[in-house]
Amino acid sequence: MEENKFHPETDVPSEPEQVTEQVPEIPEIPEIPPVPEVPPMPETPSFSQTFSQQNPVPPPYPQNYGYPPPQMPPPYYGNYPYPNQPYQYYQYSPNYMPPPPQKEVPVTPPAEPIPMNRKILVMCCVMAGMIFLLCLYCIASDVMHGALNPDTVSNTVVLQTQEKPDLNPEDENVTADGEYTVRGVAELVKPSIVEVYVYDENHNLAGTGSGIIISEDGYIITNAHVVQGSDYSVSLDDESEYSAQLIGSDNKTDLAVLKVNASHLTPAVLGDSDETYVGETVVAIGNPAGLANSVTKGIVSAINRQIRSQSSSFRMECIQTDAAISPGNSGGALVNMYGQVIGITSSKYASQYEGIYEGLGFAISMNQALPIVQDLIENGYVSGRFRIGIVFMPTQNQYAVQQFQEEFGEELPSELDDCLWVTEVSPDCDIANTELQANDFILSINGQDVSDYDSVLEVLDGAQGGDTVTARCARYEKGRVVYYEIEFKLEKDTSGNY
Repeated sequence: MEENKFHPETDVPSEPEQVTEQVPEIPEIPEIPPVPEVPPMPETPSFSQTFSQQNPVPPPYPQNYGYPPPQMPPPYYGNYPYPNQPYQYYQYSPNYMPPPPQKEVPVTPPAEPIPMNRKILVMCCVMAGMIFLLCLYCIASDVMHGALNPDTVSNTVVLQTQEKPDLNPEDENVTADGEYTVRGVAELVKPSIVEVYVYDENHNLAGTGSGIIISEDGYIITNAHVVQGSDYSVSLDDESEYSAQLIGSDNKTDLAVLKVNASHLTPAVLGDSDETYVGETVVAIGNPAGLANSVTKGIVSAINRQIRSQSSSFRMECIQTDAAISPGNSGGALVNMYGQVIGITSSKYASQYEGIYEGLGFAISMNQALPIVQDLIENGYVSGRFRIGIVFMPTQNQYAVQQFQEEFGEELPSELDDCLWVTEVSPDCDIANTELQANDFILSINGQDVSDYDSVLEVLDGAQGGDTVTARCARYEKGRVVYYEIEFKLEKDTSGNY
């Protein structure tokens, strides 16, 4: 039987019969209402994400954690979200065990700050700033003071007076009136009194005086006329000796300050001299004629005595006493019966009465001396001073009248009986460049009459070094008076000389 084979060369396929088939109508599909939106579910991290977050693998990531690479299957891009390597195939070794998940350490939240009132905070900041600025000012002041005054000791000692204390009457050195006995005062104050030795340029002893210890580190008050020398030393109550340095001296007030290099000394208790009353018992302690720690007893004869120094005519407020004060007592202590130093004894203020009266001793009141002593310690001189550059005597003084008669052989003219008689002109002052000479007279300053030291101070009240001053002057020549005027500048006075 012959197979039916298709011969492409001869056989041509017949066209298929077209069959028309009727397609039934598709019914209309009703519109489906929209499905309401459902909020997306939060993503649940897969194991790989959780594992990678708990056990981050530092790049580059070693394959198989150090195991030899096995036969790699065809690439497979699984969703392994390792950092910086998304969709990377990763093959674990069959022996690999993932590290156990680490326990989460609870994080302690920081403590809440303690609330602070804003006003208190601002006030604290302002006070801290003020303290800081004050410290800077003090440091700068000390540096500048040391640079300008290299020879002075820059220290600050706060000196204060004390009120009279209430003493225990049961103490054997206290009387029934609540005051120390003379013995009690002496035992209490003598360790604070020193003897001052003054030496000249050749180191020879030139004189002695007294001093009062006012601080544990060795500051000592004495009189300016005591320290007229080159070198100084002091001897304490226990006979120990120290060399001393002159911190400052003021001849105008007859006060000076020495300093010894010592510690744990016994400072005197300073009393309020304004509490002193007439008739009060006092004790003077010093070294008259080199007799160390001599004690004399007396009473307060007067207070607020305006006593002039014979050499400078400057007036100081003094306490008058009948307790013996002799040369060598200068710089010593006038003590009340409570053991408080109320005055600094000075024979200089009593020198004008020596040989004329007895029982007249004077001590510079402590309340007037303290500001001067404080200035000497801090600056080495008394600040705010000026110099005219002359030494004079009031012609109202009987001593000046006698001196004029001896100098000129005539009576003092009536037109010159109420002015200043100039006895010396300082060559280092501007007034020396004027016509004024020794033995001339000054009648007025800045248009106001002057007759004594107080009137000069009143006219020049508030003046400073460098201010220009005019003066009307006179000169006595061969029985006649010649008048003239001068103009000069005041000098700033830091020398302590008057």
